[in-house]
Amino acid sequence: MATTDTKSGTEFQHIALERRGNVAVITLQRPDRLNAINRQMGLELHEVLNQLAGEFPEIRVVVITGAGRGFCSGADVGDMPKRMAKGGDNDPSLSAETDPGPSITMRLAPHLREIPQPLIAAVNGVAAGAGLGIALSCDIRLASEAARFTSVFVKRSLVPDAGVSEILGALAGPGIAAEMAYTGRVYDAQWALAKGLVNEVFPADELMSQAESLAQEIAANPPLAVKATKALLNSHHPDLDRVIETEHRANDPLRGTADQTEAVQAFLEKRTPKFTGS
Repeated sequence: MATTDTKSGTEFQHIALERRGNVAVITLQRPDRLNAINRQMGLELHEVLNQLAGEFPEIRVVVITGAGRGFCSGADVGDMPKRMAKGGDNDPSLSAETDPGPSITMRLAPHLREIPQPLIAAVNGVAAGAGLGIALSCDIRLASEAARFTSVFVKRSLVPDAGVSEILGALAGPGIAAEMAYTGRVYDAQWALAKGLVNEVFPADELMSQAESLAQEIAANPPLAVKATKALLNSHHPDLDRVIETEHRANDPLRGTADQTEAVQAFLEKRTPKFTGS
């Protein structure tokens, strides 16, 4: 169901935006797909980030969460066969509903870093692939006890993208990043807390109240100082735009291979894939 941001008059199909004093809450709204990102959702996320950046300092902190059981399950795998059949990610005939648009999805990581407001990810369920990238690109991550984390890319015969190849190691160290990237395992919230991927874990029914309480605490501080602090902290990290470009180049030779096609088909058919290295 489409939702309208009453302040701007902008209608969104796959996200909701609420303003609560100096805090904005973005909710990803494709719960039937665990909030998997298609092209339309990606475009809407970029639009709302631009909108909120323009509302600083009225909006001082942003919280991102997901509707239903998932935070964000990454790019919508169900749309991948359509893209491959049409000739790849850049085919101009692809519609907004069926093309996840890797450049759009991958660019979310640097865009989250670029807006002036601190971002809090309230990870209520699975954060997989590009969804993991969204969570990791936020300044602070709070998790529900139901949250799950996976660098699932290898299971789709791809390398980590959406900034995950850089941010994961920066947060948890190269060994944990390698384990997650090579195995594609799913990890629970307590594991993520122990490895430094999240700040705190809460019961599911407390997650949003805790996230909003933290957001209001930050919003009560001088907004220019908070903005400058975010910029300073991010200045110590590598340029995410360059990271995204490197990830995209690394994935180019993998797209459309027999293994990548098999990975997608096996996922859709709910069977064990058979990889051949071709």
